[in-house]
Amino acid sequence: MWSHNPQSHYTPGTRLAGFKVEATDGHIGKVDEHTEDVGSSYIVVDTGPWIFGKHVLIPAGTIVRVDTKDEKILVSLTKDQIKDSPEYDKDKHRGDAAYRDQLGQYYQDRS
Repeated sequence: MWSHNPQSHYTPGTRLAGFKVEATDGHIGKVDEHTEDVGSSYIVVDTGPWIFGKHVLIPAGTIVRVDTKDEKILVSLTKDQIKDSPEYDKDKHRGDAAYRDQLGQYYQDRS
């Protein structure tokens, strides 16, 4: 769940901030932050006005494709799955294993 899928065409070192993010049923926002840490990679998406500026943390394992030419990321989730995801907590996501497990379980149940 927390590692990039080799078929996604993600190249380590690619700066993803600012890339558009597309769910299976449409645009959801732009990448605000990302990491490629081994075993804990993710993107943080700023959903903008779509869901009132909510930020969501999405595990790298949900990324289906990274299109560097069009600066677009496709994820294997629907807009509703992303909208209903646990609230992003910028203070917990880096060091709280229970928080990360909660997020991972939510997305794993929807994959």
